[in-house]
Amino acid sequence: MSFAARLIAWYDDHGRKDLPWQQERTPYRVWVSEIMLQQTQVATVIPYFARFMARFPAITVLAAAPLDEVLAHWSGLGYYSRARNLHAAACQICEFHGGRFPETIDALTALPGVGRSTAGAILAQALGQRHPILDGNVKRVLTRYHAVEGWPGKNDVERRLWDLAEAHTPAHRCADYTQAIMDLGATVCSRSKPACDRCPVRDGCAARRAGTQARYPAAKPRKAVPVRTATLLLVTNEANEVLLVKRPPTGIWGGLWSLPELEPGLSPEAWCAARLGAAPRAVESRPGLRHTFSHFHLDIAPVRLRVAELRVVMEAGGGVWYKTDLCDQLGLPAPIKRLLRGLYP
Repeated sequence: MSFAARLIAWYDDHGRKDLPWQQERTPYRVWVSEIMLQQTQVATVIPYFARFMARFPAITVLAAAPLDEVLAHWSGLGYYSRARNLHAAACQICEFHGGRFPETIDALTALPGVGRSTAGAILAQALGQRHPILDGNVKRVLTRYHAVEGWPGKNDVERRLWDLAEAHTPAHRCADYTQAIMDLGATVCSRSKPACDRCPVRDGCAARRAGTQARYPAAKPRKAVPVRTATLLLVTNEANEVLLVKRPPTGIWGGLWSLPELEPGLSPEAWCAARLGAAPRAVESRPGLRHTFSHFHLDIAPVRLRVAELRVVMEAGGGVWYKTDLCDQLGLPAPIKRLLRGLYP
């Protein structure tokens, strides 16, 4: 029995078939799920997916929505470029494809945020087309099964894995095979302590035969994780409103609402005078926190500034005064939400 046949037979008995995006399986729903699942676990994605689908049930609805609202529904999932790309792609689909989801690999990979593996997974699962995929779970399965040396992020290793993925992808039941190999990597061939005794392809696995499962896939060469610092200002007025500013469209927290950042060398009092034309009534340092991104740590030093009744919008800085109990309506980074929740204990 072939690799694919063994996987499909295992999937029939043990695979996941009740995930929300497997119900009413449309290209749109599968696309949203695939984007959400990038670098994020299934259990985390499920409630976000449900809320997202309730608010944006179709591509046309997503394209017509303000980006701020899309980001608000994404808040807490992280990697916010995924949400921006999702919205931009929906707009492109409406403009260039008449609101109909593209059904070819080339048209899909032309959309923002859709690579070869994501496009293949969408077309295989939603339309039954034959396309190989190569997400993190699949890479782990294939590197162990074939004892592929080297970090999968290297071009030559990745090319080898694509060749293997192509060779194993069957001509029939492509949707089930695609889900099966992802499920195998997620639930059996896990990163640590793989359950080889439950693996349907264990007899052909080179790593299992050699007892070298932990060796594959090879880890990315480690680099020291840099630490950046930022002083963020919790500026509140007498109406219990907090000043929020919109981040630039690119970079960390791109397009989200955040707190003003104090420029190096500038005091909170000087910032207040320059930006608000007033002196703060009170300045209070608050406990710091560390937020970790994929490539660096950010140490946040919050400073609370209490000002008089100021309600003017800071047009140049894109700032608004906002009631903290309404902030869930905006796209806010998770650490900013934490800071705001601690404003009024």
